[in-house]
Amino acid sequence: MKKSQIRKKIFYLRKKNSYKNLEVSFEDIMHILKKNKFLRDRKRIGGYYPYNYEVDSIKILEKFEKKNFQISLPRVKKNSQMDFFQWSIKDPLYINQYGIPEPINKRITYPSILLVPLLAFDKNMNRIGYGGGFYDRYIKKIKKIKKIITIGLAYSFQKVKEIPSNKHDVKLDFIITD
Repeated sequence: MKKSQIRKKIFYLRKKNSYKNLEVSFEDIMHILKKNKFLRDRKRIGGYYPYNYEVDSIKILEKFEKKNFQISLPRVKKNSQMDFFQWSIKDPLYINQYGIPEPINKRITYPSILLVPLLAFDKNMNRIGYGGGFYDRYIKKIKKIKKIITIGLAYSFQKVKEIPSNKHDVKLDFIITD
């Protein structure tokens, strides 16, 4: 299947299942971080504001904030680029040109742990997003600056047999589902 066909199919499934209130476990994320010894001095986590029936990461980010993690959310820029800006659950957000809430804060931060939204994924940790390449570009950029762990958040029905990938696509380190 082509990426566009996968996007269409999985988006339909995600919308169809949105009423089920499926969740990804915060404890599962913490287990991965502890198992991989990724909690030492790495208390900066980048999340996302859920959009188009994505896994609700806000509840997860709230739990991280209660454990004294520095939280950040992305803001998109020109040329399909983005940066992450410090944010707290209590902070206001504004709506960008895509209808996605973004932090108002102007303080760029570089997360060590990145929660990544996705439309579809396969067993090889390949993912498909909306097609803009925002996360692929960001992950490549930040990996030149520091060590980072990437964790995709998805529902189990978003898994497909194979994601066609190219040189621009970045594999994730982990994918956690409901």
